[in-house]
Amino acid sequence: MSTDAPVPGSTDLRVPASALAVVAHPDDAEFQCGATLAKWAAAGTVVHHLVLTDGSKGTWDPGADQAALVQRRRQEQRAAAAALGACGEVVFLDRVDGELVADIGTRAAVAEVLRRLRPAVVLGHDPWKRYRLHPDHRAAGRLVVEGIVAARDPFFHPEQLAAGLTPHRPDALLLFEADEVNHVEAVGGADVAAKLAALEAHESQLETTHFYRLAADSTRDDALDGFRRRQRDKLASAGRAHGLQWAEAFHLMVDQL
Repeated sequence: MSTDAPVPGSTDLRVPASALAVVAHPDDAEFQCGATLAKWAAAGTVVHHLVLTDGSKGTWDPGADQAALVQRRRQEQRAAAAALGACGEVVFLDRVDGELVADIGTRAAVAEVLRRLRPAVVLGHDPWKRYRLHPDHRAAGRLVVEGIVAARDPFFHPEQLAAGLTPHRPDALLLFEADEVNHVEAVGGADVAAKLAALEAHESQLETTHFYRLAADSTRDDALDGFRRRQRDKLASAGRAHGLQWAEAFHLMVDQL
């Protein structure tokens, strides 16, 4: 069967009133669901970010000032959210990059954000993805699904209820980097442009594998052009499998929530 043939699955949730992307690091949301967030923001969705780690290991320079890098990455994440058109909160848990653990305390912090912001749709890393290398992405995936369970049920973290936060159950969970894709969000040219602008707002990452390595005979502009082309190609590949020009792919969970 041709790899370009449409595959089963759903396309396009109804535009939610609010959405929360729960990610391991600054720039994860922009890479994995930036065009979708931009599409929804343009349609009126209040888009929030929850970044679980401080991004302090996001450099190849062993002599880098990590405290300065943390502050820079916070600023970049806010700029990236603005580039997507997001008007919600950007929340940082500041767990140490590379040391994220799906423990009870961090789960409670995620549940607190869910109960306070009350998003209709939550987006996060797929905790069941096979062959995943980065430990933070595995832990972040567990935290998003376990945080949803904790946020919805009143006997989890009762101190939050005592403080006035009531249980919250989102309408849908979209897992990106999905081991089994069953849903795509179709995106257009303006959404793609916003995703690229948001990714490029993460200036501190321009010399990591996330963006590019400069070959001896290339310029910064050449390298950025290549990066943009690769991102468009990924969106086109996800869309092609569903008969769309561009898309971002997810595993959608609704009935399980």
